Amino acid sequence: MIDEKYISQIVANVLKDVTAPAVANAKGQLGVFDKMEDALAAVKKAYKQYRSYTVAQREKMIANIRELTLAEAETMARMGVEETGMGRVEDKIIKHQLVANKTPGTEDLHPTAMTGDAGLTLVEMAPFGIIGSITPSTNPSETVICNTMGMIAAGNAVVFNPHPNACKVANYAVDLVNRAIQAAGGPENLVVSVAKPTMDTSKMMMECPDVKMLVATGGPGVVRTLLSSGKKAIGAGAGNPPVIVDDTADIAKAAADIVKGASFDNNLPCIAEKECFAFDSIADELIDNMTKNGAYLLKGDMVDKLVKVALVEKDGKYSINKKWVGKNAGLFLKELGIDADPRLIICETAENHPFVQVEMMMPILAIVRVNNIDEAIEMAVKAEHGCRHSAHIHSKNVDRLTAFARAVETTIFVKNAPSYAGIGAGGEGYTTFTIAGPTGEGLTATHSFTRQRRCVMADGLHIV
Repeated sequence: MIDEKYISQIVANVLKDVTAPAVANAKGQLGVFDKMEDALAAVKKAYKQYRSYTVAQREKMIANIRELTLAEAETMARMGVEETGMGRVEDKIIKHQLVANKTPGTEDLHPTAMTGDAGLTLVEMAPFGIIGSITPSTNPSETVICNTMGMIAAGNAVVFNPHPNACKVANYAVDLVNRAIQAAGGPENLVVSVAKPTMDTSKMMMECPDVKMLVATGGPGVVRTLLSSGKKAIGAGAGNPPVIVDDTADIAKAAADIVKGASFDNNLPCIAEKECFAFDSIADELIDNMTKNGAYLLKGDMVDKLVKVALVEKDGKYSINKKWVGKNAGLFLKELGIDADPRLIICETAENHPFVQVEMMMPILAIVRVNNIDEAIEMAVKAEHGCRHSAHIHSKNVDRLTAFARAVETTIFVKNAPSYAGIGAGGEGYTTFTIAGPTGEGLTATHSFTRQRRCVMADGLHIV
């Protein structure tokens, strides 16, 4: 016989398990753990539960994520700027809205079937399992949300190791997606992270045998680390996108488009115009129209002074001054003693100038005069450094558009529009903040996070 006291103890234990917090850190954020080993254990348990969920249930979770992202876009935008000191709130709001509205869900899963005298074969896009994802400081919450939607749409669970300099807003996004998932009836801790990400937590995540795929959005170093992991890896690396403007372009529109693209979120996006090659015959008109659209033209020795602020020189090689990445153009000018607050700083330089050859990630755009399309393409391809990330052109000459596209071989190629049209903002197509040039997946989406599985049925199971 079981007495009432024993029954009461059982009930108390059950209730304790049910009401136990889903996290192990003091902030109480859903899915955010103090230790990576706890995060990995929790996501492993969640994935086992998630394997039985239907595609319709996945889509309900994603719909909730979209809704919450739109509702809290401004909150995350302000958090991102405050924590990292980079970018512009109004532009980060747009990026969150873009993620919410144009990240693909389960509709990106396309099974195929083959039938014949030997029966029926079905090929389906199946989940990898648990995915480990490293996110950047430039698009921290946007990448968490975008990756989450694609990864769980494919049936996976996710463990994030955010950039340490943007972990607060990234983990806010982890909490947000978990709130959305659980409100739709999904499992606890389907998406997890650590409160204080480090190199050690990243290594632990990558080496965990339960993590079957790795996805990184960042610089070449992190991509190389992933590719040496021995696991399926998707790497979104750096870029230095050039833009060409020829003598057939709508110059007024090209100027406005380039200022919009190069100044968007203070030039943090890897797709943004980083250097411009303009035909000499239209360069003055282009520059004049740029200044009418929010750009400030810097001249003479002021350009040299700006180099000393924005870049660091060592042994004749230049790199970005990380303290100035993503800062407003007005702050650069203030440092030079100039009282102005434009969207973008422009200046004329030679093709070998560091502002051309270094990926700036600042609202600074060098303009190089060229004589013809062949010269423009040669210089642009050189400046792109073989990253094969993004490139842009303003021209009405189809032969020139084609020639540049073939020469530069980038994942994204935008014609006659701001650079952000390449990720669906003012252009057709879906969006992503993980653009995998080095590993070849291109603009990642739900299908990128799947593995093909084949089911074969023989002996006349088709009806024809």
